[in-house]
Amino acid sequence: MLFAAGFGARMGTLTAHHPKPMIEVAGKALIDHAFAVADQAGITKIVINLHYLGDQIASHVQHRDIALSWEPEILETGGGLKAALPLLGDGPVLTMNTDAVWSGQNPLTQLLNAWDPAEMDALLLLLPASKALGHIGAGDFLLDAEGRLSRANQTDSPIYLGAQILKTGGLQAISEPVFSLNRLWDRLIAERRAYGIIHQGGWCDVGRPEGIALAESLHV
Repeated sequence: MLFAAGFGARMGTLTAHHPKPMIEVAGKALIDHAFAVADQAGITKIVINLHYLGDQIASHVQHRDIALSWEPEILETGGGLKAALPLLGDGPVLTMNTDAVWSGQNPLTQLLNAWDPAEMDALLLLLPASKALGHIGAGDFLLDAEGRLSRANQTDSPIYLGAQILKTGGLQAISEPVFSLNRLWDRLIAERRAYGIIHQGGWCDVGRPEGIALAESLHV
C-alpha cells in the first residue's frame, strides 16, 4: 500500500493546487519514484489511499493496474490502512509513504528478505537520524541484539523511513476510524513482535520544500 492521501501542508504553496505525491523530484513525480521502487521489487498488487486532490493522482495512475482507496476524511496511517484492507486482502502487507526518495538497495526487497513471520508481526525500515536527509529532530527507536524495537528519543537513534511489512490483524482491535499506526506498533513492541532493520542506502524526506533539492542531490 502506498500512502498518498495527506494534505502536504508542510510543502506550503507547492501543494496549493497539487497533491504532494505529484510534486516532481528530478523530473519525476514523487509517486512515480514510489512506483519505481515497487516495480523493481516485483510488487504487482498495489493499493493507494486518496483524499486531498485525489483526482489528480487517480488520473495520473489510470494506466496502471492500481486499486484506489478513497477516504472521505483523512484517516491517518492506521485508519487509512484499515479502510483499505478489503482491497488488500488477507495476510501481511508492505506499506510505503510517497514523500521520500531512496538510493542504494531497494527498500521493499530488503524488507522481504528479512521478514520472518514466525517471529515478527511488524518489520520497519530504519536509518540513523544523522544519515536521514531532510529529517528534523531526534530518532524514533532503538534495536536490541535480535533487531526488536523499543521506543527512543535520542539524537542519533534510528528513525522510521516510511516502509514496513505489517500483519494487519491487530488493526481490527482498534475501533476508532482515525488513528496512527503508532497505536498498533506500541502494542507489538510491548509483545516483542516489532522488529527493525537498517536501510542499506540513502533516503531523503521530501515533506518540506527544501527536501526537493536534497533529494535531487541524493541521486547525483
